[in-house]
Amino acid sequence: MLVREKLGIAAVAVALATMNMQSPAQTDDKAQQILNLTNQDRAAHGLQPLKWEASLAAAAETHTERMANERTLSHQYPGEPDPSARAAQAGAHFQAIAENTAMGPSPAGIEKQWMNSVPHRTNILDPQMNAIGIGVVERGGYLFATEDFANGAQSLSKDQIEDKVGALLHDQNIDPSGPRDQAEQACASGSGMPQGGAARAIVRFQTSDLKQLPSQVAQQLRSGNYTKAAVGSCSPGPGEGSFTSYRVAVLLY
Repeated sequence: MLVREKLGIAAVAVALATMNMQSPAQTDDKAQQILNLTNQDRAAHGLQPLKWEASLAAAAETHTERMANERTLSHQYPGEPDPSARAAQAGAHFQAIAENTAMGPSPAGIEKQWMNSVPHRTNILDPQMNAIGIGVVERGGYLFATEDFANGAQSLSKDQIEDKVGALLHDQNIDPSGPRDQAEQACASGSGMPQGGAARAIVRFQTSDLKQLPSQVAQQLRSGNYTKAAVGSCSPGPGEGSFTSYRVAVLLY
């Protein structure tokens, strides 16, 4: 998991000193233009289009207003959360996030700047990114813009998490029908084996990827000692920052 923050580009430096202090005007049509141009550039490189994510857009809009007020380009101002925290506070769920910022005369001009800059171009053409939110503020005839990209993660319920891990175990010929309540208690406790159960081993893990079993689970299954499992989920522990992650315990029988 990662946060990629690239320095924004100012097309006309003198404009920062001459802009008036009118109120920022949100320009949704210009954000739509940037979205269209971004997806056109991705399509030209054989990539899937980015889907509009309202929570990312809300985070991008708030940050863009701050940029226009500060009359500078930055990914984080004093007292402001970093991009991943801003996105999480706005309600986004993600495994990775990246951000482009810029100032320019038009949506086309801003997109051209980004595509001519290797770090910003890399964000736009990142095949792992699947969601985007854009904020645009016009100030003194110039546009400030923020693109927040994300590799979106689902917000899953406890049962959904357990079902997904159970399906992965079933694919490995392990019966996942063991008592979930015991596995959930084991997950929440953080250490030791649950009392009164018949489990012979336990694996606890925290992950943002439920498409495959973690290596520590796979290693236990390769021993051939187990035929049944119980899966329990609980609230994520510290250390994952603002990224979406799932905390799970697997009891093996």
